[in-house]
Amino acid sequence: MLKACSFSFLISNLVPSKVFIMKYVTYIIITIAIALIVVNVLKLDFDNLFKGDSVVALICIVALLCAICILLIFNMSKSIDEKSK
Repeated sequence: MLKACSFSFLISNLVPSKVFIMKYVTYIIITIAIALIVVNVLKLDFDNLFKGDSVVALICIVALLCAICILLIFNMSKSIDEKSK
């Protein structure tokens, strides 16, 4: 039993906290969203903005901007939660 406890203690010290990992995962998702926004801006046809693939690209851009805002709010709430503890 002592070996199992020491092993779990060792693992818990080597693996960063969930909040630390979640912070970087959200930053990675935000960078992916920004890259997708750039791809969708390149798909826009500014002559026919509300026709064909341009509408899909506009919807994707708006959805990705909303996702970025939600992730930033999530990061802010996690940092407030850490400071309050």
